[in-house]
Amino acid sequence: MSEFDPVGLVYLGALAVSLGGLAVLDRRFGLAFWDRPGRTAVCVAVGVAFFLLWDLAGLALGIFARGDSPHMTGILLAPELPVEEAVFLTLLCYCTLLVWRAADRKVAGRRGTP
Repeated sequence: MSEFDPVGLVYLGALAVSLGGLAVLDRRFGLAFWDRPGRTAVCVAVGVAFFLLWDLAGLALGIFARGDSPHMTGILLAPELPVEEAVFLTLLCYCTLLVWRAADRKVAGRRGTP
């Protein structure tokens, strides 16, 4: 699939809904963006940049390849690098940060530290 297909918005939409769900949880518990927005943005951006560079290296070395799925838009950020990958990596980094912050708070609560 090399051109835009509106049916291909299914996966991208699912990723967007998932990001929205994480944002709702973040807002409810004040874990990241609603606690320290600047630090959170930098943390997520650095993580996404790292993994995009990792993906580009894997693509250049022939280790990774873009699969062909009817559920993807076909929009590429670079040869063999679909836009969905960047959104997925954002979801991955944001989710990991939220889990880390929640676990850190839980451990701090057990120790009695603020």
